[in-house]
Amino acid sequence: MGTFGTAALSNMEQRLPWFRRMPADQRSWIGLVAQAGIAAFVEWFASAEKTRPAIAGEVFGTAPRELLRAVKLQHTIDMVRVLIDVVEERLDELAAPGGESQLREAILRYTRDVAFGAAQVYARAAETRAAWDARLEALIVNAVLRGEVDDSMHSWAAALGWSAKPVVVIAGYTPEDEEPEAVIDHMQMAARRARADVLAGVQGSRVVVVVGGADDPLEAARPIAAKCGPGPVVVGPQVPDLYGATISAQAALAGLRAAAGWPDAPRPVSAAELLPERALDGDEEARRYLVDQVYAPMCAAGAPLLDTLTTYLEQGSSLEATARLLFVHPNTVRYRLRRVAELTDLPPTDGRSAFTLRIALVLGRFDDRSPGSATGGRTG
Repeated sequence: MGTFGTAALSNMEQRLPWFRRMPADQRSWIGLVAQAGIAAFVEWFASAEKTRPAIAGEVFGTAPRELLRAVKLQHTIDMVRVLIDVVEERLDELAAPGGESQLREAILRYTRDVAFGAAQVYARAAETRAAWDARLEALIVNAVLRGEVDDSMHSWAAALGWSAKPVVVIAGYTPEDEEPEAVIDHMQMAARRARADVLAGVQGSRVVVVVGGADDPLEAARPIAAKCGPGPVVVGPQVPDLYGATISAQAALAGLRAAAGWPDAPRPVSAAELLPERALDGDEEARRYLVDQVYAPMCAAGAPLLDTLTTYLEQGSSLEATARLLFVHPNTVRYRLRRVAELTDLPPTDGRSAFTLRIALVLGRFDDRSPGSATGGRTG
């Protein structure tokens, strides 16, 4: 058996490049596994068929757990193939006269059982690792939602292979009558096909997905939205890395809550497109954005701009009626409306944008009436 073990290691050294690159201690362990395999074959062949020992325990029981991480399943198959070749080369030395065929058939049966035994060992290891990865993934998603992303969270994400930037968070609802594990598996498969990294977590009827490495957030959300259940799918703003993912998650969840106010919203929909509904639903971040980024720039541009927009919206988006009430030329109204669009990225002539502008005007006026506010005292 020692001779066969040495011959097997010599053959692996010659034929398997990955084996030559391994540290000496790991190659030593593999040598012990090879010798255990040959010894187990001798015992297996000598035993009656009903009393033959379990292959996995005999062959792989000598290997430390760390070896599973160093030797892939494909490598194990390569080793078994080398062992078969070594034994077959010396078949005449092993077999009794006239017993070559019987021994060859036994070797084939034994190596088949070894292959199945290896598959079972790796399958159990994979299931254990998958369960641990799922728990780790859930912890990271919960940390993102709570705003507790720190260096330790980054280390956990790195352990799952996460290194992607930028990051966006997507929120939707789980499919009916589907287990959380299946939902997450479907999300991950969809993300892999889109070549993006994903961390997903199911919380009751909601599913929250952190996507990394997507240049176009809405495009990245489409395959994930297809795996969500009925209802809206909301995409938070893109952030530079995992540290900022909480901002994206908060916007996505606020949009998911407020999406009921816009039944015809596209799927997926950006959280920014739901700013008016979010503001009406009590989302303070959305209210501040509409005041600071929409209302304030129009205030700074002067009262005529606000007056024109207000009149235009109140007159049902009629240029002529607005011009008559303000005693200006329709081209002046057109110019001021274009100016509004330049300042806010919301063209008043678009129905959805007009609704957002109207909500921003109301919120801005509320803010103006508040004593001591940052925008207090403005008129318009």
